Amino acid sequence: MVSGAAKGKSQRNTTILNSTMPSPTTKADGIAAERSHIALLLIDVINDFAFPEAPRLLRYALPAARKIAALKSRFAATKLPVIYVNDNFGRWRSDFEKQVEHCLQANAAGRAIAGLLRPGLDDYFVLKPKHSGFFSTTLDVLLQHLGAQKVVLCGFAGDICVLYTANDAYMRGLEIVVPSDCVASETSQANRRAMEQMKRVLKAEILPSSRLSLSNSFRRKKIIGVAPRNPVSH
Repeated sequence: MVSGAAKGKSQRNTTILNSTMPSPTTKADGIAAERSHIALLLIDVINDFAFPEAPRLLRYALPAARKIAALKSRFAATKLPVIYVNDNFGRWRSDFEKQVEHCLQANAAGRAIAGLLRPGLDDYFVLKPKHSGFFSTTLDVLLQHLGAQKVVLCGFAGDICVLYTANDAYMRGLEIVVPSDCVASETSQANRRAMEQMKRVLKAEILPSSRLSLSNSFRRKKIIGVAPRNPVSH
């Protein structure tokens, strides 16, 4: 999160996260590459919370982090891709591993959350310089490489970086799912308004993470006014 004052098929209120896992393609170095129609994006969850508004956000972020950790485990168990989309917090000489180490330090306000959501060896990561996970990053290329056409957005803050990332995902023709208990903002009102905006304008599906069901079937939903994506060839 950039800190500051501004910073398909449903049944019984259950969203089926439609995914297909075609046979892996093999890259030039012999490593099997994952292919999935869906990806979990964890936005600014590795965070030192070293900004003035942090205490207000932490109140809501820690409970959300516990729900995110449970959802991440479900994605990992079904071999679906998890992508950390993380702010560089102005540390231009840093990398993601150093960011994780920094946020796990004893004096870091975000240590508990970083511990809950520490990346695994199979996870992807993208460092972003601004609010949106797509701005000046390789996220779009990575999603096309994976063949992803639906993204599940979790993280902080819901009314800033999650919202901006959702907006850019929509403009790229991606379907959006936002688990309501896996997103946090500085106030519950701001968080609710952000999710209402994503639902109304960006056609996002909003519901608790417990109602997200991973499925092997995939049905492409047309997003009116936005051209569908075509995965890059391999």
